[in-house]
This record gives sequence, C-alpha cells and structure tokens, in this order.
Amino acid sequence: MTGEEFVPLSLTPMLIGMFAAVACALPGNFLVLRRQALIGDAISHVVLPGIVVAFLVTGAVSAWPMMIGAAGASVVAVALIEAIRRLGKIEPGAAMGVTFTAMFAAGVLLLEQSDTSTVHLDVEHALYGNLESLIWLDADGWGSLVDPVALAGLPEELIRITLTLIVVCAFVWLFWRPLKLSTFDEGFAQTLGMRTGVLGLALVIVAAIAAVAAFDAVGSIIVIAMFICPPAAARLMTNRLEVQIAWSVVFALVSAIAGYVIAGFGPMWIGADNAVSAAGMIATVSGILLAITAVFGPCRTRSGAPVE
Repeated sequence: MTGEEFVPLSLTPMLIGMFAAVACALPGNFLVLRRQALIGDAISHVVLPGIVVAFLVTGAVSAWPMMIGAAGASVVAVALIEAIRRLGKIEPGAAMGVTFTAMFAAGVLLLEQSDTSTVHLDVEHALYGNLESLIWLDADGWGSLVDPVALAGLPEELIRITLTLIVVCAFVWLFWRPLKLSTFDEGFAQTLGMRTGVLGLALVIVAAIAAVAAFDAVGSIIVIAMFICPPAAARLMTNRLEVQIAWSVVFALVSAIAGYVIAGFGPMWIGADNAVSAAGMIATVSGILLAITAVFGPCRTRSGAPVE
C-alpha cells in the first residue's frame, strides 16, 4: 500500500484505534489494581443510555453533550451499584452485573424507540463502532500531514480522542501520588488527609470520558477489552506500577495496530474475500496477548512474585 492510499484510508482509523486503546488502558490499570476491573466493563455499558439521552435532548451527535450524558450515567451507575450492594447485601461484582446489564438494555430500548436514522447511532454502531469508515477524505499522501487545508478535514473523532487522551494523561500525571497511595493502601491515604472517595469517583468519571470518546468510533467491544486486557497483561509482567503503566501502553498499541492490520489484510492473506471487523480483531488480539502473559509472564504466580 502506497502513501497515497495509506494516509487517507488507514492512517486516521489506526490512530483513532491506538489513542482510544491507550486512553482506556491508563485508567484501567488503577481499576484492575483496585479489584474493580468490572467497573471498566460497566462503564462501557452504562454510557449508552447517557449518550442516547444526550442525543434525544440535543437532537445531534455532538461531543460535549454526549460526554456530559455519559459522565452522568456513570455517576448514576456507581450510585446504583452502591445502593444495591448495601440494601441487597450482595457482593459488589453481582451489583455491578445487575446495574450495567440493566442500563445497557435500557440504552438499547431507547435506541430502538428513537429516530436515529439521520445519524450513525444504532445498536450495531454501539457494539462495533465505525472505525473503518473514519477515513481522511482530504488527504492525498504524506504531504497532507503538513498541509493546513488537508488537516482541517481530519475526522472529528480523531481530534476528540486525541484531546481525551491528553485529559486522561494529565489526570494520571497530576494525581499520580494520590492514585498510587489510595490504590495500594487506602487507609494510609486517608490518614494523610486524602479524600479517597472523591478520588475514586474522579477516576470513574475520567474512565467514563475515555469510554464515551472511544465509544463513538470503536464501539463497546474495544472499550471493554482495553479497560481490562492491557492492564491485566501488564500486571503479569511486573510488580512496579510505573513499569506496569508502560507495559499496558505497549500492549494497547500493539493490540490496536496488529488488530487493525489483521482485520484488513488477514482474510486476504488466507484467500478470503471480505475483511473482518477491526473492533472485534483488536479486542481479540488484546485477549491473545493477555493469554500469552498469563502463561509466560514473569509475575504470573498467585502471589505476583517473579517466576524463576
């Protein structure tokens, strides 16, 4: 594939997949370490009713209303999980399962009853996104990367996920010490005066922002996978948080790049006629990487100690 073909057809979808994967993996590290990995799964489901309500209120698929709706839905979900856990006296995992399935079903029902024919918002889009269609129409080669006119025609999704990734990175950098302390020793963090409850809620909201920014482009399949698989695989590689973060970014990028390439060209390599879903293949690659680290990772023992 030449630059004249790669830049307009594949560059922006690949970048969007990479940025979305990293934006979800970064907060996913803390969720996995807090034994709240299902919250990432829940967020990717509960944002759907928030997005649909935002669309019904505004009549348009625009970034800020959707993010506000998704953040609001995430807060509602957290409150419901806590209420179900306390009132029903059941374990948090069961409360999460009840909440995110119910809210996702509510979002699907809202979609089915709403007129979304004029916008790319439906059940299939919610699951798989529209990554393959996010092409850069104004590009004609590598020179377009320095052409202001061509850059003005970049897909809105790329700009949105880039800004979201910057926000996520800034949050992790600014609150690194409180996040680290509250993740490993919440009691000690509280004795230092840290408001761990507020910090935990902020982490969920940041994860929700990443989820909704990725949701429009890549769908819930990738969002679910990226919140869990790269951080979990990275945890099997090291006992140091800083190194785990780095590994999770590497795994997220490899999943996005390899998944997109295999989805587009893999069927052709084996003689098949049609490409497969990029979102599904990216999630599959991330799962394969997790399986590999589960077998060969240096910290794969139950205690997390390095394997000799």
